[in-house]
Amino acid sequence: MRSELSTTSREPPDFAFMRAKLSRWIAFGAGAGLSRVGPGTVGTLAAWAAWAWLLAHWRFEIQALLVIVAFGVGVLACQRVADDLRIKDHPSIVWDEIVAFWLVLMVTPSTYGAQFAAFLLFRFFDIVKPPPIRQIDANVPGGFGVMLDDLAAAFATILVMAILA
Repeated sequence: MRSELSTTSREPPDFAFMRAKLSRWIAFGAGAGLSRVGPGTVGTLAAWAAWAWLLAHWRFEIQALLVIVAFGVGVLACQRVADDLRIKDHPSIVWDEIVAFWLVLMVTPSTYGAQFAAFLLFRFFDIVKPPPIRQIDANVPGGFGVMLDDLAAAFATILVMAILA
């Protein structure tokens, strides 16, 4: 795929396409979304790695501010990339998974087991999209809809983790 052409294909774009615009870098999770296998899972793993490497060491208030800002930036970036690709929520758009999983990690105990359980639950809710996540995904338009269904998956994950605790 050439970097200046939009597409309606669900095939992953290439690096040249991502490199052309900052919104694509953001929406594609700095390349995590370019994976040909499970880009949403790769994006969630990238979120976990970024969290463990840097964000877990920040104060809760800074983490919360980061998630709020990243959500707002994601609404804009995901809308622009969806317009470029002419697909509302192309599989390569993974910023929604990244931000939503950061929210999950903010309130998940910092043990490997708890975070792995949260990872599995989040991927379940994001892939299966049980109600009301499915309705949000289907009915909320634009970049806000792209981001919001993953936020709902994050809240479902947090709820189940709280019940299990």
